[in-house]
Amino acid sequence: MRHVLDRIYGAAAWAAALFMIGTLVMILLSVCGRLLDFHVRGTDAYAGYCMAAAAFLALAHTLKRGEHIRVTLILDHAGRRTRQALEIWSHAAGLLCAILLAWFSVRLAWQSFNFNDISQGTDATPLWIPQTGMALGCTIFAIAVTDEMVAVLRGEKMRHRAADSEPIRSE
Repeated sequence: MRHVLDRIYGAAAWAAALFMIGTLVMILLSVCGRLLDFHVRGTDAYAGYCMAAAAFLALAHTLKRGEHIRVTLILDHAGRRTRQALEIWSHAAGLLCAILLAWFSVRLAWQSFNFNDISQGTDATPLWIPQTGMALGCTIFAIAVTDEMVAVLRGEKMRHRAADSEPIRSE
């Protein structure tokens, strides 16, 4: 199961990277269009859609690598039992938020599909298409938060002091 979940998180990260490239392509197309006097409709909207998809699809991979912002001021000074209770509480709160985010984003994409909702721009894109990236990213993120919660409940994921778990940054 671990292998399958890690592959899902990795695939979502690769998809996010491709959407970032899509954002770059849309921006370059828009800039080149201005310089060479041609216009491609919807490049601004498509750049925004790609950015949103990239952000949401990268959530799970970022969480699993420990790169989400985490304030450990209280955890660093708590005892073992208090720390474990706080870890469980924070993961449960995060899980609730992730599930709600996934539920409502999937619901939004589904409603856009059912109502044939289209963008207001000149591209007239059916909105369920870009919203699917958000819904998929949020769903994978909810799975990743569930995965983290299970690890915390098993005692596998007790965080170390902030100084020990701080990512190394090169300048």
